[in-house]
Amino acid sequence: MINLKSSLCNQLGIRLPVIMAPMFLVTNEPMLKAALDSGIMGVFPSLNYRKEGELGALIKQLHEYKQSRSSSGNFGVNLIVQKSNPLYQQHLDVCINGKVPFFITSLGSPAEVIQRAHSYGAKVFCDVTNMEHAAKCASLGCAGFIAVGQGAGGHAGPNPLTVLVPALKEQFPQIPVVAAGGVATGAGIVSMLAIGAAGVSIGTRFIASVEAGVSDAYKEAVVNSDMEDIVMTERLSGTPCTIIDTPYAKKIGYRQGWLERFLSKNSTTKKYFKMLVQINGMKKLEKAIKPGNYNNLWCAGKSVAVIHDIKSCTEIVNTMESEMKTSLQELNAMGIL
Repeated sequence: MINLKSSLCNQLGIRLPVIMAPMFLVTNEPMLKAALDSGIMGVFPSLNYRKEGELGALIKQLHEYKQSRSSSGNFGVNLIVQKSNPLYQQHLDVCINGKVPFFITSLGSPAEVIQRAHSYGAKVFCDVTNMEHAAKCASLGCAGFIAVGQGAGGHAGPNPLTVLVPALKEQFPQIPVVAAGGVATGAGIVSMLAIGAAGVSIGTRFIASVEAGVSDAYKEAVVNSDMEDIVMTERLSGTPCTIIDTPYAKKIGYRQGWLERFLSKNSTTKKYFKMLVQINGMKKLEKAIKPGNYNNLWCAGKSVAVIHDIKSCTEIVNTMESEMKTSLQELNAMGIL
């Protein structure tokens, strides 16, 4: 067992500086409980729980589970804070009332989340892909950055983590940076810590887990795909999103048409058109994760290239921890440590 002297671990109440990244329609209760047991931070998108009462019930269950198991991990919620999310305000109220200990904000201003979370000591980390957005989040008092770089699943950033992480550290030395994008192994975790990251956010590796509530076909696609099989599409949310290049993805194309682009940028129509695009995209993804569906739209990142099996979430974390030890031993043998 690795006992890292990590400020992030102390800040978030976890044993390892690893966040199980929030994944739409993938992250579920069994995965979150496994994260708690494994000593990492398990985060889920609030939009995975859209029925009345579901979100509040899950938050209550996770608090109770954490207390009953004296867990070395923790949990949090990812909120899409842009205006086109029709459930944002409702979900934020539920999370604040449930005293969620940790938040990750995406695709908008985190101001309200930060203000309300601070009222009871919760931490808010913000997804950032560039220095401009990071500066805005820092000015609002965020507790940390999720540096979303190239290779990430879902809404990946344009910049390599080897540049983005050090740049954030240099400009905002007091704010911890969590690296997100292309990390799926213990060696990958060590490499991100070496360039200044306080921790890592890992998503795609956990799609290929026993607990993930998606079809076996989706899991097998993650295992059998290579990095060249991951492409960007605007067809799901209007924002470029990484998916596995299935025959159906090829069929519908990767770019919005000229009319769609116009409606998404026009000041009068953009809020409601983006909302419509996202709702339609969510419906397509919901169908795609179910067994026997042939219109496959599966989100994943470039780290599929180093994912070769389906394991339980606990086994995945244990393997990463073992790989971290091996990587550190190899560096030590080279005289680097």
